Amino acid sequence: MFERLPDLGADDVTVYLDGAAVSARAGDCVASVLLRHAPHIAHRNPVSGRPRAPFCMMGVCMECAAVVDGVPSTLACQTMVREGMSIERQTSLPDVCKAGHDG
Repeated sequence: MFERLPDLGADDVTVYLDGAAVSARAGDCVASVLLRHAPHIAHRNPVSGRPRAPFCMMGVCMECAAVVDGVPSTLACQTMVREGMSIERQTSLPDVCKAGHDG
């Protein structure tokens, strides 16, 4: 679906997308990694379950929210990749959002 521009001299790094090693380029944002690897989504809507993907690429729409290095709801379009980074598609609400009132 999406292709990388020709090599502009940036170094390749290895990141882990849903546990699988994939190549990224230093300077890439996490959203670009998500868009280059099927399924091209970042998370699922917690109410409808519908898949959502990076859209505005400037941190406004929040559709790129993913789990990055264990931190849920990270804006993937605003986060740059680094060697060894863990990226996961967010499939549910973080536990902190599910917490209810005890009394």
